[in-house]
Amino acid sequence: MDPKRDIILVTGATGKQGGAVARELLAQGARVRAVTRKPDSDAARALASQGAEVVAGDFEDPASMTKAMQGAWGLFAVQNTWEAGVEKEEKQGKLVAELARKAGIQHYVYTSVGSAERKTGIPHFDNKWRVEETVRAQKFPSHVILRPVFFMENLATPAFGLPQGKLVIALPPDRPLQMVAVDDIGKYGARAFLRHAEMAGKEIELAGDAVTGPQAAAVLSEVLGKPIAFEQQPIEQVRAFSAEYAIMLEWFDKVGYNADIAGSARTYDIAPTNLRAWAKANRAALV
Repeated sequence: MDPKRDIILVTGATGKQGGAVARELLAQGARVRAVTRKPDSDAARALASQGAEVVAGDFEDPASMTKAMQGAWGLFAVQNTWEAGVEKEEKQGKLVAELARKAGIQHYVYTSVGSAERKTGIPHFDNKWRVEETVRAQKFPSHVILRPVFFMENLATPAFGLPQGKLVIALPPDRPLQMVAVDDIGKYGARAFLRHAEMAGKEIELAGDAVTGPQAAAVLSEVLGKPIAFEQQPIEQVRAFSAEYAIMLEWFDKVGYNADIAGSARTYDIAPTNLRAWAKANRAALV
């Protein structure tokens, strides 16, 4: 691969994972084509200002995706289950892989979810495993599958209660939860392309830290300079809002992710971002 010549198409480029991968690739001098449903958005303009070629594309419009793929060497694929729903996300994930193979994509990187291979029973984990199977069945010249765990960025959403001085999670206080910073996904995603020969065929669980709710609350208290109290939310409250989310949290409690944080850091020479470092870098979004 010649990063100055070969085009890497990044889907979801204005979202969390795609955006992180696109930014990291651009920072390392790669040629990025960013596909988005909203090429006039502020996020798309920001990528263009960093050197990305921004094009319009929609998973619901296969012709637009095929057009975006023309001339590309590599493709980063991500879908959003919370936006599309479980069934549609799976359909989109399979379709993009099939279209990419027909379009002649040489190197395909799919971001799945941590423990997708473990038959978790979580609908939006199991559907990604089926997408993985489709990716493997295409027999691309090379491919990589990334499996990130719970995003640290989720903690900035109102449901976790930080503005009210709480960290609300429906897990027991002694249950660690593996987390990953989205920027770390960007680093692994970029490495998957820029060092594709050695990365080919890898399936990598991505995590940067593992903390209990009280430990996370203590870290956030320190970084934010105000008391943050851990609060265990009753699982039935979660279930009333989303049965899907409750199933996931129950699995977190009973089984949990199993990424080898230290092992991946040694193997891929990417220092994991722990919760404290992430919170310090994102303090403005947490207050």
